[in-house]
Amino acid sequence: MADRLHDWLHALDLAKYRDAFAGNEIAFGDLAHLTEDDLREMGLPIGPRRRALRAIAELGAEEGPPVAEETASALGQPVASPAAERRQLTVMFCDLVGSTALSERLDPEDLRMVMQRYQDTVSGCVARYGGHVAKFLGDGVLVYFGWPRAYEDQAERAARAALDAVDAVHGLRLDNG
Repeated sequence: MADRLHDWLHALDLAKYRDAFAGNEIAFGDLAHLTEDDLREMGLPIGPRRRALRAIAELGAEEGPPVAEETASALGQPVASPAAERRQLTVMFCDLVGSTALSERLDPEDLRMVMQRYQDTVSGCVARYGGHVAKFLGDGVLVYFGWPRAYEDQAERAARAALDAVDAVHGLRLDNG
């Protein structure tokens, strides 16, 4: 498992932070639960934190084949293809209230940093509940629950992610602190 985490860090050009992850006993399975504050506490600068948070958000989109299929394939046995199914999709859209006023008050570079922090925060909350960030639309974030991976409780997951995002965004600061 440590090799998988190392490979992930290496692919993001973050291999030099391997000791920070190891020192905090972070395993690959823990990634979806990391927040920006966790990464800051581990000593990652802003750029690497952003790359890590984006990649963590995208991890939920990577749906690997079940172990049984991997084993069957390795043994040369035929793998049954899944039958078509209808899935329910829960869609969540987050919008940053007051972003127009912020854009009038802040320097464009500062606004960009605030928006990036907002997007990373929402992405982290969404990833913790198995959601998939489909698109960033200005100050909005379009999120899917139920695609690419379906959950029985995806509507509840979306609601919990939204509540966590509201709390997390409320705690964001406009300065670099």
